[in-house]
Amino acid sequence: MLLTLLATTAIGLVLLRSLFAAVMLTGMYSLLTASLFVLLDAVDVAFTEAAVGAGITTVLMLGTLSLLRVMPEHTEPRHGRLLPLAVVCLTGAALVYATFDMPRFGDPQAPAQQHVAPRYIEQSAAEVGLPNIVTSVLASYRGYDTLGEVAVIFTAGIGVMLLLGARRKE
Repeated sequence: MLLTLLATTAIGLVLLRSLFAAVMLTGMYSLLTASLFVLLDAVDVAFTEAAVGAGITTVLMLGTLSLLRVMPEHTEPRHGRLLPLAVVCLTGAALVYATFDMPRFGDPQAPAQQHVAPRYIEQSAAEVGLPNIVTSVLASYRGYDTLGEVAVIFTAGIGVMLLLGARRKE
């Protein structure tokens, strides 16, 4: 059901000409994606998608639209509709083709099962000092990744604030 809603929302985004409606649909798409991540037991990714994708991004896009003096409703692109459709189809085909090299889901011979998982199981308690493996992975090993994500989001937020502040001073 969620995949059907995601596909319907994506098709609606392609067909829309109103920027406001497109911003609203991208927010809905992010919420649907977050719901899908929850169903896939990736709650941390779902939380990030909901906060950044549906929350901050939608607010920033609406703020940007409010700064426009004239709201372009029905502007036709110069290159028509076929070029973007061809680019999206080619990119999608390349991504699907790339998945053929991935190991099968749950394959015990996959590299992650042969190298990464045994290291976490055997050495995480000694390296991190936490008895729970999941907590040690999320709190320590993934901590650097999360710190990098926060730094990127903070930098983007500061950049947007500086741009918006410079616009108001004019």
